[in-house]
Amino acid sequence: MNDGEISSGSSQRIDKWLWFARVIKSRTLAADLVVAGKVRLNRIRLEKPSQLVKTGDVLTIALGTRVRILEVRAAGVRRGPAVEAQALFVDLTPAPPPRDPSVIAPSDSGRDAGTGRPTKRDRRLTDKLQNDD
Repeated sequence: MNDGEISSGSSQRIDKWLWFARVIKSRTLAADLVVAGKVRLNRIRLEKPSQLVKTGDVLTIALGTRVRILEVRAAGVRRGPAVEAQALFVDLTPAPPPRDPSVIAPSDSGRDAGTGRPTKRDRRLTDKLQNDD
């Protein structure tokens, strides 16, 4: 098998696969993620990074505040470029709901969001409000 080929019928350790598929930056971080219980294989929580994944398996991965659902298409041969990594899986993660543009996060200082840094006057008014309590 050449370096650029993708293995379609074999199985592979989950930590290696996550690293080859560029889901996680390093194999050590991938192993830590599995040990922390943040990876599920076909709805079953994994405990060991040596667990094998094969074509057709569905992975549910909790990454920070995001959850990704990936279907394994092939076992990786190497950690190659992003295009090669994307061929290893199909992303089944549902799209996030559209954000409502009318909802704006409340501002602590009473200023409009995105208007830049507070001026000296804004700072004095904020300090005055906080000291009055």
